[in-house]
Amino acid sequence: MVASLAVSAFFPTPSSSSTLLGKASKSIGDGPELLDVQGIVAKPSPSSAAMQVKANAQAAPKINGTKVGLKSETLKFEEEVTYSAPRTFYNQLPDWSMLLAAVTTIFLAAEKQWTLLDWKPRRPDMLADAFGLGKIVEDGLAFRQNFSIRSYEIGADRTASIETLMNHLQETALNHVRIAGLMDDGFGATPEMSKRNLIWVVTKMQVLVEKYPSWGDVVQVDTWVGSSGKNGMRRDWHVIDCKTGETLVRAKSVWVLMNKHTRKLSKMPEEVRAEVGPYFIERTAIIDEDSKKLVKLNDNTAHYVKKGLTPRWGDLDVNQHVNNVKYIGWILESAPTVIMESHELAGMTLEYRRECGRDSVLQSLTSVSSDCAESSDGFAGIECEHLLQLECGDEIVRGRTKWRPKLSQVARN
Repeated sequence: MVASLAVSAFFPTPSSSSTLLGKASKSIGDGPELLDVQGIVAKPSPSSAAMQVKANAQAAPKINGTKVGLKSETLKFEEEVTYSAPRTFYNQLPDWSMLLAAVTTIFLAAEKQWTLLDWKPRRPDMLADAFGLGKIVEDGLAFRQNFSIRSYEIGADRTASIETLMNHLQETALNHVRIAGLMDDGFGATPEMSKRNLIWVVTKMQVLVEKYPSWGDVVQVDTWVGSSGKNGMRRDWHVIDCKTGETLVRAKSVWVLMNKHTRKLSKMPEEVRAEVGPYFIERTAIIDEDSKKLVKLNDNTAHYVKKGLTPRWGDLDVNQHVNNVKYIGWILESAPTVIMESHELAGMTLEYRRECGRDSVLQSLTSVSSDCAESSDGFAGIECEHLLQLECGDEIVRGRTKWRPKLSQVARN
């Protein structure tokens, strides 16, 4: 007896009262919680709760002898009944995967910004300033800028077109004025020029192309200015291959001032000379200047004529006249295809006579010279005379181009 009482003290057995209490709690069924014999709240098991929900769903009440479905209420009750696993130390920890994903995203974004700020070349032919606006060199007297040849800047020969190279020359000229702090609100105009409504216009240009860069090449363009007579300014360019250091293009040009309202040439005021004069360098990129007179063609002397050329809105610059690079494309419109297929443009000399606007209609004339000089490699080149004029006969540009056989043609012969 004593032994049974001692055992019952440590291992209590359910009494009749507790059994009745359990039966009573099961019979109630109006709440999710049940009381055990010690008064501790216990949650029902999933199986018992499901059976209870099904029982309630099957027992449809009757109203006036008609059964009424409680499907929506039953579904609602099933949705409200949620169960969770027992709370342990491990399932109470935070979701580290979300935190790790956030940290990774922040790190990648910071790494990308740092790469853009501190870009360094991965190969020797990739220069760190290939994407910059250039810099002043030679004690502030010259300007240097790099260009990467894009896929849309190459032509049928897989090399940069002459228009691409001319655009590089024009871009460096304008950036030179801007980086030097001389550009005002005009297209390369200085503050004193803007006060007098003056702009720069090119009158003559000579370009020598020794080799055309290819897609992906990085070229370095150096440019500087010098005096040309009393009222003119000379601008020169020297283009090299950044990887090999060999010369690609040499060019020189002459610029004069024009009033942008009256469209008449103007003398250089002393105030403008004081602005640009300190940047003059007595050095030229082309020593052997083409001083041969450019002839005027007409319908009788021209071998090829292309009519009906009109400028588009995109061909105009900020001064509302056709960009001078566009003239080169128009000149080559009348050049015979057979020459461009077998030869490449080695040099050209242009004389700009007047400007044209967006409503102008032009025609391009080309004459192929018969006395072609023999090049240094023993193959004869081709020389052409060009004229770009309005349909009324007014001259726009006179030009001369020199062509040499392409390397593929030389190897084939």
